[in-house]
Amino acid sequence: MGLLTRMTTLFKADAHGVVDSLEDRSLLLKQHLREAETELVRKRARLEAVVAEEKQSREASKRLATELKRIEEDVSLAIDGDKEELARFAIKKLLGLKRRSEQVEHRGKQLREECAEVAKELERQEQELSELRVQVKAFLARAHAGEEDLRFIEPVVEDEEIEIELLRRRQRRGEKEAS
Repeated sequence: MGLLTRMTTLFKADAHGVVDSLEDRSLLLKQHLREAETELVRKRARLEAVVAEEKQSREASKRLATELKRIEEDVSLAIDGDKEELARFAIKKLLGLKRRSEQVEHRGKQLREECAEVAKELERQEQELSELRVQVKAFLARAHAGEEDLRFIEPVVEDEEIEIELLRRRQRRGEKEAS
């Protein structure tokens, strides 16, 4: 009986250790960072797919325009030759192609809008990921130093941000001196 009690206690302790390691903030932060990077990869792939589909749409639109022009010539030729049946046949074909062309143009417009949306969202998420990486690095550095409290993480200022602020202040000073 004593052995079973000891084994139960050992398993409970091991389970608590697993839970504690799962709750480790640095592990959670690293996992969130990986998830954000994965989302960016997925978003980039979506953007590439939309760009490729939009390109195919443009090419299809060009082919349809060429085909429409050719059939227009066929209609004119049939009418000029008093071939009413051929003219009707060509017009039927022409009207179908015009509808298809309108559909392709509409889809192309949707794809261009989606492309712009996805690109804008991707840019925003890349900026957020960059900021998240900096914060995670700062947290991990503090965690190694023994300062693991997330509430007191000071934001890390990038060198580029310093340069931009310096330029703004110089510009303001120049405007004041000019006044």
